[in-house]
Amino acid sequence: MIECQGITKTYQTGDISTTVLNNVSLKICNGEFVAIVGPSGSGKSTLMHILGLLDTPTSGKYFFDSQDVTKLSDDSLADLRRKKIGFVFQAFNLLPRATILRNVMLPLVYSKIPENERENQAKKVLDDVGLEKDHYQKLSNQLSGGQMQRVAIARSLVNNPPIIFADEPTGNLATQQSRIVMDTFKKLNKQGRTIILITHEHDIAANANRIISIRDGMIVGDVIK
Repeated sequence: MIECQGITKTYQTGDISTTVLNNVSLKICNGEFVAIVGPSGSGKSTLMHILGLLDTPTSGKYFFDSQDVTKLSDDSLADLRRKKIGFVFQAFNLLPRATILRNVMLPLVYSKIPENERENQAKKVLDDVGLEKDHYQKLSNQLSGGQMQRVAIARSLVNNPPIIFADEPTGNLATQQSRIVMDTFKKLNKQGRTIILITHEHDIAANANRIISIRDGMIVGDVIK
């Protein structure tokens, strides 16, 4: 599903060049559960942004689903993201004035699916992540952090993407809530989805079946459990 060949990312600020990723090459196959782990500033979030089609490399090639995406326009990249990728972030990014159900339905707004069908799809994915039905009409500030993250996961699933990127998804959660969220990702992976988890926590990374370690913009370890 994913293949990087010599990916380098350099940021230019005036006369100063900063290389964040340096000649990164990797492959990730369909159905894998991969953790990309490294300390702050290691380049792992930049790598996720490139793999998730949110950013482009300075040099190198990136093949997503056998397609060289480094040559695609911004509109084509946005369309590919919408159809193929779901994102889960540390900060949840839920709309505070919309109900939980509306938050999950949001990615379907631009589709031609009737509203009642959008609602049914949203309810299905909320059920899939284990959120109780009596929470569907609540606002996000009425839920715990773990519940909000499960809503964010449901929102990432509503378009039925084959791959989910999770950037520090347990960073704001207590230990028990983190365990529930990671169990949710394991369940989704067993259902066939590819999960790519970005984290600096080795105990969280241990939930994955493969751990890629990154430091100073380079891959320094790749272990399949």
